[in-house]
Amino acid sequence: MSVPPGSIIVSDWHRCPDSKEFFSRILHKKRRRKFGLLEAPMMPPHMNVDIVRYKVFISGKTGVGKTALAARLAGLDLPKMHYETTGIETTVVFWPVRLKESGRVLFFRFELWDCGESAIRRFDHMLPSCKEQVDAILFLFSFTDRGSFDDLSNQISRITEASDRVVKLVVGTKFDLFMHTDVTESDVTHFQEVWGLPVFRVGGDVSAGLGEVAPILNALAENLWHQDCVAASSVSISTQAALRETDSEIIV
Repeated sequence: MSVPPGSIIVSDWHRCPDSKEFFSRILHKKRRRKFGLLEAPMMPPHMNVDIVRYKVFISGKTGVGKTALAARLAGLDLPKMHYETTGIETTVVFWPVRLKESGRVLFFRFELWDCGESAIRRFDHMLPSCKEQVDAILFLFSFTDRGSFDDLSNQISRITEASDRVVKLVVGTKFDLFMHTDVTESDVTHFQEVWGLPVFRVGGDVSAGLGEVAPILNALAENLWHQDCVAASSVSISTQAALRETDSEIIV
């Protein structure tokens, strides 16, 4: 189950005046900066901010808009024409958040992995490479392709296991083409009830604003941070239990 929005981070922080100095580090002339794999935002000495890094795999059928979503989340121009990704493409996205309880600011670095469906089928190593040490998976479907929506359950079951410690979110693309939609709101609601996963909607041209990508990036940040906190707590409890067992042996 995902974390309720705004329970861990300030969900509308990108609109707050005190966030401007931090968001200015990922902007250039009011547009998002493009970061390479080895690049990071330049921080002045007075900004003591930690960067937390996560790998995110974008999964979906051919044509649902995986590459376009990566570009959208990074604030880059969308591809003019559709082409299938021939191998693995990576896109780096930086996103600052403020934690609700402590007020601490973190810079999340999402490394988005996108791989074409044909490449996954042709080369056995592609999917394992995308899944290796992955922290989150975005499962995509298109509102104009009923088959991609019906395939979601198969996607989730094929790529993940119940024991996986992976954040799972679902994104419906081409939501702006509502006149041609093959997926109804009741379909989406039923899916959410069955799987317990949130469904986000994207579509249209990329604007300069941060508001259109904030819900997805905040959800990734919030769920990944929660997942790490739970894991750290489990390790701490296990360590304490081991210490207690050691102490009891010494006493005996």
